[in-house]
Amino acid sequence: MKDFKILVGVEIADRVKEFLESFCFCEYCDAARIPRNELLEKLKDKDGVMVMGTYVDREFFDAAPSLKAVCNVSVGYDRVDTAEAARRNVIVTNTPGILDETVADLVLGLMLSASRRVAELDRDIRNGKWSTANLNGLFGLDVHHKTLGIIGMGNIGNAVARRASEGFSMNLLYHNRSRKPDAEMRWGAVYADLATLLKESDFIVLLTPLTEETRGMIGRKEFSLMKETAFLINASRGRTIDEKALIEALKEGQIAGAGLDVFETEPVGTDNPLLEMNNVVLTPHIGSATIQTRTQMAMLAAENLKSILETGKAKTPVN
Repeated sequence: MKDFKILVGVEIADRVKEFLESFCFCEYCDAARIPRNELLEKLKDKDGVMVMGTYVDREFFDAAPSLKAVCNVSVGYDRVDTAEAARRNVIVTNTPGILDETVADLVLGLMLSASRRVAELDRDIRNGKWSTANLNGLFGLDVHHKTLGIIGMGNIGNAVARRASEGFSMNLLYHNRSRKPDAEMRWGAVYADLATLLKESDFIVLLTPLTEETRGMIGRKEFSLMKETAFLINASRGRTIDEKALIEALKEGQIAGAGLDVFETEPVGTDNPLLEMNNVVLTPHIGSATIQTRTQMAMLAAENLKSILETGKAKTPVN
């Protein structure tokens, strides 16, 4: 018997819909795109929600007096006020472990695309330009045997470290809240303070959650420490970087380039200077965006919903 009502605020595969509709009444929408007042109106009779990239704050909870579960189709949950959820006895969940390898693939793709100027040269060919011998206008930089600095050595960091070490024979530095002996033993990763990592790395990858400590952790001071030939890759959260400082560093040649999957404001504004820079590769927050991975993430979120609504317990709670 279907006793529950849920709002599914993210696109999901048919098999996930079938699973959800086997135990509850579902309403579907694009929660991150519809007007806020419309979203809040939809919440008034809902027992649970599935969201991704939606701000879940006090206003959200006020609009949903029956809410018991907020199931995030993501590992990150910085847009969910977990303290407010706890005060209202609402369980919040995420989807850890599923997307690690997929995000690591994208990180390596951004590294290669930025350093070998793949996107820039693709545009040149489409515009009728062809050259194979212009040192300044065409040549990129090697990835293999360079030094990679990983900021945030969690599951995704380990997946990136494995690819970099075994696939590209890179030297590895890492900075993390705690030492990771397993990464040191398996991949030869060397723990370093942040300043040392920034000074010595040819590629710097941010893989940290967004917290008060990591917000804006890469700014003018940090860019001044980097090599002029360094590339910065961000696949964590846009606000871990001071975007104005990044734009200045790219314009002034403090660093060679960047590969960005995340931004301070999403979607990116059409007037953002990053859009005009040839030494930047941009993707629209697609770290986990493959059909297989997103389907698995959505299914875990759906399983969390079912478990919470039927038993009061979650498979992967964050609060």
